[in-house]
Amino acid sequence: MITTAAPDFREALLAGGRLIGLDVGTKTIGTALCDAGWTIASPADLIRRSKFSVEKALLSKMIAAQSVKGIVIGLPLNLDGSDSPRTQSTRAFARNVESMGLPILLWDERWSTQAVERQMIAADVSRAKRAEQVDCAAAAYILQGAIDALMMS
Repeated sequence: MITTAAPDFREALLAGGRLIGLDVGTKTIGTALCDAGWTIASPADLIRRSKFSVEKALLSKMIAAQSVKGIVIGLPLNLDGSDSPRTQSTRAFARNVESMGLPILLWDERWSTQAVERQMIAADVSRAKRAEQVDCAAAAYILQGAIDALMMS
């Protein structure tokens, strides 16, 4: 099941459980995890883009090791809410990941990277460290927004 509606995703996860958040880029996939009670999202591992079979194997290993019950994928919409070429690529990625058998929530990620960059600059994180950490931090930002919405639905 792939949805953009938080209530539908929540209904698919009646028993709760850990979630993984993904910020799918062209060169990397940032990952984040939240606790089973959907309280807080934390950055996790960075996956370098390669063949999808390799990416899927790494995701599967992480999902199994962390007992993940659902996937939240950042959806890069245009500022006006319309789809972009990256949006279509992300939707295709979600369709490929759907075979893992977990519910998937596509979550609006507009401004996530910029918000994370601003937070890192405010915390005086060096440019080099920001480059290393921004994708996983963006995944945590996306996942946190989704779990906040899930707790309200």
